[in-house]
Amino acid sequence: MIIDKLNNYKIILASRSPRRQQLLRELGLKFDVVIRAYEELYPEGMSGEEIARYVAHEKAASFKNEVSDNEIVIAADTIVWCNNKVLGKPLNREDAICILKEISGNTHEVITGVSLRSQSKEFTFSESTKVTFEALSDEEISYYIDNYNPFDKAGAYGIQEWIGIIACSHIYGSYFNVVGLPVQRLYKELQNFLQREPSKHREPQRRK
Repeated sequence: MIIDKLNNYKIILASRSPRRQQLLRELGLKFDVVIRAYEELYPEGMSGEEIARYVAHEKAASFKNEVSDNEIVIAADTIVWCNNKVLGKPLNREDAICILKEISGNTHEVITGVSLRSQSKEFTFSESTKVTFEALSDEEISYYIDNYNPFDKAGAYGIQEWIGIIACSHIYGSYFNVVGLPVQRLYKELQNFLQREPSKHREPQRRK
């Protein structure tokens, strides 16, 4: 069983997100949570999936001198891409209102970059899900922010919360990716990672 094989490794989740931790537990993995300070910056000119992959890779790279081949680091970064720009975690209530007004009545992409790293191997991938929201009233936006405090969430919302129930009309792609981690894809890539030959990883390249 692949889960048993994976649990023979020491798995490190480089994320404080309770949603990612819950999804990994539900996948059946045993893991430790280890956080490294990292400022989520990326080169100018990158777009959607490039950004998510770049940041996830850099988060995993912070462990490169510390992991053995019996350890696997899982690092991830989720962004919301709407109208050709990133909608990140809101800075405050006013920022959350602006973000939710941007996705109200609109379709956006939720993109998660995931990077897997051991001592001799590294692999980074991304998963994208399109999400359509019905138009939200000012009262609905205020109610959600005041009752759910979505300040730790990219795009200022959690799909599994009240706002997702009342506003999400269409999802094309992985639902769990929108929650915070594309676990179905991750499961496949972890299987592949165990069989992958050691190789030197190239950092995600900036478009010219």
